[in-house]
Amino acid sequence: MLRIHVSRLDLSRVRMATRPDALWETILSFHRLRDRRASTVFGKWRTESRARLNGEAQLLAAVVPPRGYFPDFLTPSPEGAEPLGLDVGMEALRDTPADRVHAELELLAAGRTRQRTDRSVGQRAAGAALPAALLEGRAEPLTRLIGALRSYHRAAVEPYWPHIRASVEADRAVRGRALLDGGTDELLATLPPMIRWRSPVLEADYPFDRDLYLDGRGLLLQPSFFCRGTPVVYRDPSLPPVLVYPVANPGAPVFAEPGPWLGRLVGHTRSAVLSSIGTGCTTSELARRAGVSLASASQHASVLREAGLVLTLRHGSSVLHTLTPLGGSLLRGGAPLTLH
Repeated sequence: MLRIHVSRLDLSRVRMATRPDALWETILSFHRLRDRRASTVFGKWRTESRARLNGEAQLLAAVVPPRGYFPDFLTPSPEGAEPLGLDVGMEALRDTPADRVHAELELLAAGRTRQRTDRSVGQRAAGAALPAALLEGRAEPLTRLIGALRSYHRAAVEPYWPHIRASVEADRAVRGRALLDGGTDELLATLPPMIRWRSPVLEADYPFDRDLYLDGRGLLLQPSFFCRGTPVVYRDPSLPPVLVYPVANPGAPVFAEPGPWLGRLVGHTRSAVLSSIGTGCTTSELARRAGVSLASASQHASVLREAGLVLTLRHGSSVLHTLTPLGGSLLRGGAPLTLH
């Protein structure tokens, strides 16, 4: 179990990340790529992503094991609630001090010696090559790693980014409503079931027992599409505290491409419904804003959801509708979407 000790000062400094974090999603998606579970959600994505890979997986596997510890420097921490984005994150990774890279890779190596593996000797040798080169402190192996991460991101994460971002924004809408309704205590109480707020301790399912003391630094809550099962925190307690947790009901990752449903979107009423959703609302609020019946609001929201313009999550006894990036782009007259 993970126990995060939250003082009253820390409680006032809890904040929500403004969007998905490109490097957290990249690293955690690599876990999902090798995990055979949750085939309903990730099965098609795995097949599509593997078809676009070109050797990146073998290189990344050298520093990201299927389970357990992976180096903290792979997911640089932001200063505030705004994730770094892919390019800035890659530069931060490149600027990691050599002694930190060395220390974290030695932790990785120590963890691997304690785990049994069914890989062949040849695979073990290939997996050891990159960490060994990084331990020597040379720039070239780090450049190779960054190149592999970027290529993997393009193949397995970037095509699905609008869906990933929509899922994270929907989760943020649910947490934001909880914050408005009951403050930070209510926000922490509405996190996914594997996380439990028992003031002054935030408990979470975790592979082993660990206590994390925030010591007045607050806590960044980072919802993640590819995080599954248990939340993730940095191993190094001196790093800015971040709790990466799974979004609720992620749904299978899909390409954000228009389809035959576009013809169903024509009409002033449905446009009004889409506009009325704004930053998030329940079905009853949607009906009131758009001036339609409750049944009509539910039906229109269903069509918009099928079209990939709206995401719906349950919030208590009601449901909360939020716009996807594609829906927001449509309302802006087709203004281009920024991926990161």
